[in-house]
Amino acid sequence: MPAIRLRLLPLAAALVLLGACASTGTGAGKVSPPVDALYGQLDQASKGYETALQQAREGDNQASQQTLTAALDQLKGAAAHCGNTPGCDPQRFFSVFDRLLRLKNGGFFADDDSAVPIERTAEGSAGGKTGAASLSEAQRSVTLLRGQQLSELIAMNGPVKAALEMWLTQWRPNLMEAYVNYQYMRYQMWPEYQKQDLPEAVLFGIMAKESGGKVHAVSRSGAAGPLQFMYATGMRFGLVNDDGFDLRYDPAAAARANAEYLDEQLKIFNNNLELTLAAYNGGEGRMRRMVGDNTAVSFYDPKIYSQLSPETRAYVPAVLAAAWLFLHPDSYNLRFPKLDVSPGNITLKRPASVSELTVCLGSAGGMSNGWFRILRNLNPRLDPQMAQPAGTRLEVPKMLEKVYAVRCTDGPWPILANDLHTAVLPTVASAPVMPATVVKTSAPAKPRSYTVRRGDTLTSIVNKLGCSDVEEVAKMNSLRHHNISIGQSLRVPACR
Repeated sequence: MPAIRLRLLPLAAALVLLGACASTGTGAGKVSPPVDALYGQLDQASKGYETALQQAREGDNQASQQTLTAALDQLKGAAAHCGNTPGCDPQRFFSVFDRLLRLKNGGFFADDDSAVPIERTAEGSAGGKTGAASLSEAQRSVTLLRGQQLSELIAMNGPVKAALEMWLTQWRPNLMEAYVNYQYMRYQMWPEYQKQDLPEAVLFGIMAKESGGKVHAVSRSGAAGPLQFMYATGMRFGLVNDDGFDLRYDPAAAARANAEYLDEQLKIFNNNLELTLAAYNGGEGRMRRMVGDNTAVSFYDPKIYSQLSPETRAYVPAVLAAAWLFLHPDSYNLRFPKLDVSPGNITLKRPASVSELTVCLGSAGGMSNGWFRILRNLNPRLDPQMAQPAGTRLEVPKMLEKVYAVRCTDGPWPILANDLHTAVLPTVASAPVMPATVVKTSAPAKPRSYTVRRGDTLTSIVNKLGCSDVEEVAKMNSLRHHNISIGQSLRVPACR
């Protein structure tokens, strides 16, 4: 992955100039003493930065980090008062805060001025550690997109502000659920984005809007997976059928394909993030025709905006707003939960389904909604209702390893879970079918069969037949989560 350079001297000069400018007013007259005092803290933060930089050059990294942290805390405190002080410009504080925050978490020291890419071993671990534990705060906080700050790319216009309000009100439960789901899959998804030098916030924004982090989500149009790939687009980026499993449902594979797609489209649209997101939602072909050679055109230009579907007009600001909240929750009185998301695994000591494991794990670790969604996301190939044999290995959060050993290998909970899971439902007799009164001119076509071939998915089969939909075929064959296998004979509607 290309290293994301965060050079120190240019930003030091920028902070000094900005601090000096702030302390002398805006050119429209002198500022009030309270505002002048707050602006003065910009000067102090800049001086603290210079001191930290010098300490880093001298090799005293610990003192340098402490000095930088103090400067950051000073800015945070002043910024909190700025909003309530007449005449104070919060954007000045935000600009400096954003830069210091990126420097603090993005590789500050002289011998390490870039985010260090993850080196994955053959087992998929990183640097001897696994999952979230191997991802430094620097990698979590990098917010650049091809050298451009997201704070400069995400304009706080009407549509984005409206989307921010929606995420903070009506969509708030969806945002929180998406955050929790993403954090447990992060160790699988984020490294794929990092390889393409893309900011994590964009990945979260897309996933929050597309599926809320539900790996097995399927839209009415047939888009599937956590990042909602259509069949043809998924195929183009390697999301094929893998021994009966649709790779669009695999978090790591979907993140890789999504990152490759965005990398491709960013190059086409000259790193215009808004146009790239519009292409992801509305189709790259259509966006290219609308934009033409003018890749500098704004997404909100009436010539572009008025031609877009209502869905795409809402989609782009919603993704940007979710990405912004991911980066700056504190600025919007938002608190994401702190989670222990270290990855782990268990080996089943007795046969059990994901549903049964969910019952015996209960609300361990304070998970009030239970662990069903997390277990499904981390083990997308498993049918949650089908008992897996003893010896099967499942991916789980590490904190559940001990819980499983205590609750789910012996005792009353696995017995209860199995009793509930194997409950026999009464058979309901079908109502008699009354003869139709309308005279039919021809006999109804009988369903035919289709044998699943290598590379097939349920969506591709339906597209090939051209006379049915995915849900109809799934119901006819009692398919769970659209899982099919090579050689399987499917009943499909016949065209008339």
